[in-house]
Amino acid sequence: MADRDRAFFGHPLGLANLFFTELWERFSYYGMRAFLIFYLAAPPELGGQGMFDKITKDPSPAAGAIVGMFGASVYLLGLPGGWIADRFLGQRKAVFVGGCGIAVGNAVLAIPGIGDFFYLGLVLIAMGTGFLKPNISSLVGQLYKPGDARRDGGYTIYYMGINIGAFFAPLACGYLAQSAGFRNILVNNGLDPNLSWNFAFGLAALGMVGGLIQFTFGQRWLGEAGKHPTVPTDPAEASRDVRILQAIIGAIVVIGLVVVFAKPSKAMITETMGIGLLIGSVALFYGLYRSARNAAEKRGILAMIPLYIGAIGFFAIFEQAPTTLNIFADSLTQPVVLGFEVPSAWYQSVNAVFIVILAPVFAYLWVVLARKGKEPSSVNKFAIGMVLLAFSFLVMLPAGDARPVVTKVLEEGGPPVITDPGHLVSGGYLIGLYFFYTIAELCISPVGLSSMSKLAPARLGGMVMGIWFLGTAIGIYLAGRATSISSGSGFEFLFGFLFVCSLILAGGLFVIAPKIKRMMGKDADASAPADHSEKVGPEPLPGAKATIKKDD
Repeated sequence: MADRDRAFFGHPLGLANLFFTELWERFSYYGMRAFLIFYLAAPPELGGQGMFDKITKDPSPAAGAIVGMFGASVYLLGLPGGWIADRFLGQRKAVFVGGCGIAVGNAVLAIPGIGDFFYLGLVLIAMGTGFLKPNISSLVGQLYKPGDARRDGGYTIYYMGINIGAFFAPLACGYLAQSAGFRNILVNNGLDPNLSWNFAFGLAALGMVGGLIQFTFGQRWLGEAGKHPTVPTDPAEASRDVRILQAIIGAIVVIGLVVVFAKPSKAMITETMGIGLLIGSVALFYGLYRSARNAAEKRGILAMIPLYIGAIGFFAIFEQAPTTLNIFADSLTQPVVLGFEVPSAWYQSVNAVFIVILAPVFAYLWVVLARKGKEPSSVNKFAIGMVLLAFSFLVMLPAGDARPVVTKVLEEGGPPVITDPGHLVSGGYLIGLYFFYTIAELCISPVGLSSMSKLAPARLGGMVMGIWFLGTAIGIYLAGRATSISSGSGFEFLFGFLFVCSLILAGGLFVIAPKIKRMMGKDADASAPADHSEKVGPEPLPGAKATIKKDD
């Protein structure tokens, strides 16, 4: 019998289990995210939620805000999800519970005519991801003994699984949700073509079910990894943890009751979340600053603020993909390429392809530059990434004058007639954008969390994870709100605005880089692997166990 410690490409056999579980989880998440905004915008008579602009017929700002809040919630809920796993469930049970939440949430969305229960499905998916995502990546690290040189290679293989799932998901789910071909298949079989959305959500649910089945049967390969929670031996500390858990559950129940009985408007929920994120940021940094024990710690915490703002800016710009860029692909790009129908959701697969191709190139590049003593510092990599992000929107500026095809029903009961052929552009513009998106991501994602962790006091290392996740959540929330810019001022203005914002953030980071490098001292040169990507999350910090274990 083969040595299980080296049975999967020279790595523990348990890595195969986690590889395929996460592949299917990402398939589920990126599959439904690829068409979510179109489902929200589709009129009820076409099976959607009716959140569209009455003039342009594009998804409304409310639809974009919901996508943004959903994405932000996934990151925010990773914090309590990781902590609950550490203290009460253990990582294995948390992964299973989270996977069940994701599968049930997508199954709820797959029910025809679901109405407002649609939000229950989104909540279940967000909560499930909050349990699964931080804990499965923690299990990867636990497969290796301290000092095992294979650990980084194991994460690289794991990330490949993530990107494989992220590549195939928009293709499969996007085809079911948007393709005229699949709608014709439904009609030919006597089914309502508007059920295409439900089939797409159903496929996302089946993907997660497949992941759960193989995770369950493959647990025997994980050894002791994540089998038991870390229960404090001090009764007072254990009692405090129980009270914190009760407070978390109580807060969720209260929020749910308020939403059910007070029935606040979508706008009120959106604004309340934005205010809450802002207050949380201020309170977090105020608490960190107050807890500083000396002037050096205070300087380090203050130096984290511009990096935190940079992280918010990066994710606010980068996470345009499921909202404004999806709308641009759907309304303003040519739907047929070389005679083949190209659903707009398919463009969501491009970034994953570039990650797989370019990650090894960047890993090699940093190694070569480090040998020559020319590797940029962490903050300079961050700034370079923002410049590259600006280039992605420079690519899009020539396409900013694109116009949608306009159709009208001229006679009552008659077919829609094209009254303006519009000016649709090639999808090549989006492919160029995602190329620069990817190389910007490969510059920033490996070093953002690393830089902040080196500035924070060592005893507060676990808090850095919370800071990074909060910044990521704010960025994703703002990205969702950007649909109000594209719908109000047009894509040409949006692309120019994001181009300028990226350059301003890059300039600010270049200016502060020398000072932060001095504060970080000899650890300023980043050595994090370049195969991290936004899809994964940051790798767990040493000493962060009691707060959360997470992979970015």
